[in-house]
Amino acid sequence: MKIVIIGGGAGGFFAAIHSGLANPQAEVILLEKTNKLLSKVRISGGGRCNVTNNCPHISEMSKNYPRGEHQMKHLLHQFMTTDTINWFEKRGVKLKAEPDGRIFPVSDSSESIIDCLLRESKKVGVKIMLNSDVLAINILADNMFALLLRNQEKITCDRVIIATGGSPKESGLEWLKNLGHQIIPPVPSLFTFNIPHHPITQLMGTSVSNIKAKIQGTKLEEEGAILITHWGLSGPAILRLSAWGARALHEMDYHFKVNINWLGRIKEDELRGFFDQHKNNFDKKLVSNCNPSALLHLTIPNRLWEFFIEKTAIPIHKKWVELSKVEKNRLINVLVNDEYEVKGKTTFKEEFVTCGGVALSDIDLRSMESKKIPHLYFAGEVIDIDGITGGFNFQAAWTTGYIAGNSAAKIEKKPL
Repeated sequence: MKIVIIGGGAGGFFAAIHSGLANPQAEVILLEKTNKLLSKVRISGGGRCNVTNNCPHISEMSKNYPRGEHQMKHLLHQFMTTDTINWFEKRGVKLKAEPDGRIFPVSDSSESIIDCLLRESKKVGVKIMLNSDVLAINILADNMFALLLRNQEKITCDRVIIATGGSPKESGLEWLKNLGHQIIPPVPSLFTFNIPHHPITQLMGTSVSNIKAKIQGTKLEEEGAILITHWGLSGPAILRLSAWGARALHEMDYHFKVNINWLGRIKEDELRGFFDQHKNNFDKKLVSNCNPSALLHLTIPNRLWEFFIEKTAIPIHKKWVELSKVEKNRLINVLVNDEYEVKGKTTFKEEFVTCGGVALSDIDLRSMESKKIPHLYFAGEVIDIDGITGGFNFQAAWTTGYIAGNSAAKIEKKPL
């Protein structure tokens, strides 16, 4: 049996390794169109590689997938986060969980994961071919395939696993469509919000650990950390918002307004009550020098507090007791209902994540085999499954790669 995996990312490597493990007699070939393997693994998590998430319950884990939640429940029963952790640790890669549930190698280096995958693929005899761009897949007699490469080389094989990723330009969705598959048009999923030329971008590098963000005119809202960048707003809360709102924000052409409650769940009436209650602590102090977040058990960086004072046009020499009702209202509004106009997005180049791809209705979830073409399988982001930030997309890649690799390598029993 000859099995060809198209795509040298996380899903492709896991599919290749498990094809070799499941059928040691099979010839397993992995094709990568570029000269780089495991690009996303290398840069994920700032070069540390967010391998998976520490969520141990399938029902909770599946809720982190804006597209594919129901299907991931079924898939995770076959290969769950605990399986991923055990798989890498049994092969010498020690992992650690951070407080937010993200799991990284103890080495804090993605090279630990890459070295493991390369080592295991070599151990099971996977043949890796770089600069091997597949232009077309043709179906031959007896359900075999002929792959046409850009260099005019042809490869015939018994099984094909598609693991070409989510980028519309690179995922081969056109030839999958030509083979009869329904393709959900891919659009960006995890991205940051651009607010061009806004003064807040001068505070780049400033973060707040627990805010609440809401997209105006929608039900989309998220809580968590936010990071101010030189182009706008980023951080886990914003990235999750972009994932859940991927389709809606695409339809808005990434031009919308976002409201930020810098105090998280604290509401306007609660904040007014807080100021009244602590009046004696504030009244004689300069507003510009008296950041109240510590008393609220929150952390608003002083740079950001000074920005709020400037934004609300409160003179730096004013004391709390001297604030007019209008000035106090402006300050309260900025803290709990700040507004920013978003004009555009920024995606993370090689970390590009999309929602869209091969429709899940075209895939047998027990095997990741196409319902349209026998012996054609799928793994990773080419499928219409995507997760929020936190290791969920890699887990989907490990899970689907594991299932596809094992399924493709099975030898079918012919009737007597």
